[in-house]
Amino acid sequence: MKIVMVGSGYVGLVSGACFADFGHDVICVDKHEGKIEALKRGEIPIFEPGLADLVAANAEAGRLSFTTDLSGPVGAADAVFIAVGTPSRRGDGFADLSYVYAASREIAQALKGYTVIVTKSTVPVGTGDEVERIIRELRPDAEFSVVSNPEFLREGAAIADFKRPDRIVIGADDDRATGVMAEVYRPLYLNSAPILNVSRRTAELTKYAANAFLATKITFINEMADLCEQVGANVQDVARGMGLDNRIGGKFLHAGPGYGGSCFPKDTLALIKTAQDYGTPSRIVEAVASVNDQRKRAMGRKVVAACGGSVRGKTIAVLGLTFKPDTDDMRDAPSLSVIATLLDGGAIIKAFDPEGMDQAKPMLPPQVTYCTSTYDCLEGADAAVLVTEWNIFRALDLDKARTLMKKPVLVDLRNVYRADQVRAKGFVYADIGRGTAAPAVADSDAA
Repeated sequence: MKIVMVGSGYVGLVSGACFADFGHDVICVDKHEGKIEALKRGEIPIFEPGLADLVAANAEAGRLSFTTDLSGPVGAADAVFIAVGTPSRRGDGFADLSYVYAASREIAQALKGYTVIVTKSTVPVGTGDEVERIIRELRPDAEFSVVSNPEFLREGAAIADFKRPDRIVIGADDDRATGVMAEVYRPLYLNSAPILNVSRRTAELTKYAANAFLATKITFINEMADLCEQVGANVQDVARGMGLDNRIGGKFLHAGPGYGGSCFPKDTLALIKTAQDYGTPSRIVEAVASVNDQRKRAMGRKVVAACGGSVRGKTIAVLGLTFKPDTDDMRDAPSLSVIATLLDGGAIIKAFDPEGMDQAKPMLPPQVTYCTSTYDCLEGADAAVLVTEWNIFRALDLDKARTLMKKPVLVDLRNVYRADQVRAKGFVYADIGRGTAAPAVADSDAA
């Protein structure tokens, strides 16, 4: 089939490359000439494991191409996917749909013959209705259907998620559109991927409901971690005991510094706003968003406590900046709030991340020093804080780290290490909710 992907960002590029790998002819369209020229040269604008090779292989095979011209490809397409950004709108947190609607207007002008227009972007309930209204108003003669097909891609594992999905949700209100989408996803039939055919509005809400529920699981276990610290329990064992219940499951029950990234923060806010607009406020999701925001700065205060109650004039080594490993995404990363709290307390910040430093620089104050390696970051530090659990941080040479650091203090916000092993190396060690966090120490005690 001939597929056009409008938008060549994270979702558009991953989806386009995977569709091409299925054997479809895919053209990715983007207004940014620099991005398109870079993609033509094989330069990938985001870090996602395996994506560069997938793009290169399908471009070489002639199944995947890139252009800034929307009109020609749309006119020949069987399906046109809208995969543009829907960031949180300034002021009220609702999803900014201006890019979706702008793409809809351009698509309308280029339609020739029956075409299925698919919203791949995460959009609030009713967006598909508005997309249909826009196109119908501009092209009353056009033959088309508007479908919702939300993505469920985890950054760092997006290709595997696309090719071996838990489910494919297709929101279509007519059989003809459903038939086209079935053909689009036909290569996945061998994988027995469940295809859920629902109404368009149901599909739109399913995406938000799924993300809000996962964000709720993360926030819940983080609150349990705080309780564990006070009562001397181990949150990892609590999570394991919960997760073995099939009704709950063990995923997204890992205590840490709070959720971030491109989806959960903006999608919870958009769902909150939608629920309020319809007169059915979601108090649970409202609490989740509020608690998560507060937690990120609380993690900065945890570092301060581990340093004896003050970080003024002290050098803190921040290990990991991105919101999770295997991505360069800095959007709403916990590290941003942690670093802000430490800077407010007068700390000197050194930071290292394998992939995220270029993206972090515009988002962090200029006084942050970026290092070339883990041990470069640790050298001369009064304390280290492990914020993102990249693999390279999971097996630190603690003897070497102690030698390099001014004071051996490690704050492990991902519970990567065992407290007894780290303390045996002479470190002051603080973790999350395992009943092992040491009390605040005086400055001299951390030497």
